[in-house]
Amino acid sequence: MFVDQVKVYVKGGDGGNGMVAFRREKYVPKGGPAGGDGGHGADVIFEVEEGLRTLMDFRYKRHFKASRGEHGMSKGQHGRNAEPMVVKVPPGTVVLDEDTNETIADLVEHGQRAVIAKGGRGGRGNTRFATPANPAPELSENGEPGKERNVILELKVLADVGLVGFPSVGKSTLLSVTSAAKPKIAEYHFTTINPNLGVVETEDNRSFVMADLPGLIEGAHEGVGLGHQFLRHIERTRVIVHVIDMSGLEGHDPYEDYLTINEELRQYNMRLTERPQVVVANKMDIPQAEENLAAFKEKVGDEVKVFPISAATRNGIRELLFTVADLVETTPEFPMQEEEDLSMHRVLYKHEKKEVEFVITRDSDGSYVLSGEKIEKLFKMTDFSREESVRRFARQLRGMGVDEALRERGAKDGDIVKLFEYEFEFID
Repeated sequence: MFVDQVKVYVKGGDGGNGMVAFRREKYVPKGGPAGGDGGHGADVIFEVEEGLRTLMDFRYKRHFKASRGEHGMSKGQHGRNAEPMVVKVPPGTVVLDEDTNETIADLVEHGQRAVIAKGGRGGRGNTRFATPANPAPELSENGEPGKERNVILELKVLADVGLVGFPSVGKSTLLSVTSAAKPKIAEYHFTTINPNLGVVETEDNRSFVMADLPGLIEGAHEGVGLGHQFLRHIERTRVIVHVIDMSGLEGHDPYEDYLTINEELRQYNMRLTERPQVVVANKMDIPQAEENLAAFKEKVGDEVKVFPISAATRNGIRELLFTVADLVETTPEFPMQEEEDLSMHRVLYKHEKKEVEFVITRDSDGSYVLSGEKIEKLFKMTDFSREESVRRFARQLRGMGVDEALRERGAKDGDIVKLFEYEFEFID
């Protein structure tokens, strides 16, 4: 089963909690604080594994939660950092953030790695909070929560050459006679429902990977037919081989088919039109194909070189493969990606909107509800079992302007303020 798009949940490991401890050693008077820091949580890392070909494994496991760091210990001992969680993905995987649609990583080469969800740092032990004014603090931090996000994995097949064209024009037959691939071939439309890959070797011992992509039809870029699911695979190819049924037996005009497919590629991604394209006139063993070819050449002009072949009888395939191999050698890899101009360095200054630290809303019972990434992280890192930690949390909220904002919203002495499932009393 070919799977080329999945949604998964990833979460970096939480940091270990810092510890409150004091030295209790013989002959060490006034030993002072000795609580160690917690270890860092594990990162979730995606790594390319050459042997994988689909995202099938992610159909059965969609949650990846890394382990947390070890808690701090007495005698100032730090907790152990957690080992990273390495998840194997096939070459050609693009990782997108579901919420922002931003590309997090584009994983292409074997062994290439990317951190998808960073683990949280370890909480500080009370050794870190000692000051001349407070030499023995009963204060420590909980570990920082790890980053969590939903990501979409898209697989773009890594092939040098992509076969495109309407259904039943002979793409699968061409792949089967030029490589060892055995795609399903039948006399009905959309026989091919998954991309098929094959390694093609020419007579002069050059080789390249060719992909037979499911048939496109008009409107594919908008989601019509099967082809729209696989247009993303064309992005990776260096050379596009456009197969046209020159026999006209399906009732299609070859020239109209040629224009339609090229328009679909252009609508999907304008940069696909920059790829070298080889036009293949297939099914030349059928009598009326010669007439149609002459009319087709007249319409497209001399700029477009057309290769008449018959995939069934293998006529004309040798010359076609030589031409394609030449183009593969001279076309740079992944022309979709912009090449950096290393000769010139520009610095672009952008005005970045200040991140909102907290949001205040009202609940139906009249209480005030606090939310926001920063304030929630502070809450999770506070040890509420210790009075000193609670006082520190209150100071942090005051410093962020929460008290002032609540007053502006009309909060009065004794009003209830909620954060997660916890409730606090507002004291003016």
